[in-house]
Amino acid sequence: MTDAPDVLCERRGPLGLITLNRPKALNALTLDMVRVIDPALKEWAADPTVKAVVIRGAGDRAFCAGGDVRALYEAGLAAREGRGSGGFTRDFFREEYSLNRRIKTFPKPYIALLDGFTMGGGVGLSVHGGYRIVTEKTVFSMPETGIGLFPDVGGTFFLPRCPGRIGEYLGLTGARLKAADALYAGVGTHHVPGAELEGLLEDLSSAGWDGDAHAVAEAVIARHAAPAGDPPLGLQRAAIDRCFAGDRVEDILAALGAEGTDWATKTAADLRTLSPTSLKVTLEQVRRGRELSFDEAMALEYRLTQAILARPDFYEGIRAVLIDKDRNPKWSPASLEAVGEAEIAALFDPPQRPELVFVP
Repeated sequence: MTDAPDVLCERRGPLGLITLNRPKALNALTLDMVRVIDPALKEWAADPTVKAVVIRGAGDRAFCAGGDVRALYEAGLAAREGRGSGGFTRDFFREEYSLNRRIKTFPKPYIALLDGFTMGGGVGLSVHGGYRIVTEKTVFSMPETGIGLFPDVGGTFFLPRCPGRIGEYLGLTGARLKAADALYAGVGTHHVPGAELEGLLEDLSSAGWDGDAHAVAEAVIARHAAPAGDPPLGLQRAAIDRCFAGDRVEDILAALGAEGTDWATKTAADLRTLSPTSLKVTLEQVRRGRELSFDEAMALEYRLTQAILARPDFYEGIRAVLIDKDRNPKWSPASLEAVGEAEIAALFDPPQRPELVFVP
């Protein structure tokens, strides 16, 4: 008996249905999964009998809790130690980002069911589609600054387009959003109770898809949608906009200190545990992203990944979180003050290596 595949792409009537099928790994996204999903979407985009696509996660804990960072860690470390070419890390990001773009440009309703953890790579599989359904179990986060990376998979594009300074707040802190806050931030589009998801899927598969497909999808989703309640994020919005408007991470920390509330004190303390380099890269990334197209944002992220993976913090972050699990990373440099502005600017410069080029 063979193991079940890590991702299932099947037809359910007029729907293309993608099921991320690694529940024990919280449906973490591997390169092999990317290589199944991308051609399926390409085929379904051209197939007139496919009216919409639904993507979901197996199990009851996660939509997709991130990309396969452990594989990136092992391949990148091997390359740093002269035991590999680094080809896997280049391929992973290039192909994942191409999939993100296919979702962004998908011509039919793309409906993601974010029932559970939706983080990192899982955000890339969902936030660029037209419909992001959150439930009472949704936990949405971009936690990359805690592993020495930065919020990629399109974070450069969607974070600056969140209301006010929420993008800076989410990208820097890795804050976790539940359903109401995900709607408030604009990363979710509808709230549907988890018990309603199977009914929603059934109604989508049995709907008459005559006329505008997006209008049909919206009408079906609306029949299952319910209020998510008041967003706690809204209570902190004014403080977020004040504190996260600073030009430097040091300015943001100073503003949080001046704020003097429990929320501000905890937020500042949390920021001080994260990679100083990642924090400075993320702030610059979000600020630049306001002026970039989607394709320009993804090309910048690809450039940044190759630069960041040549540095120590990603490997130290993964060691602390996934390998030794001591949750005590030793960042290098260890302080914000030791990370020079010229050093950060150089990470954004075009490298002496191939850039990201999208193929149809």
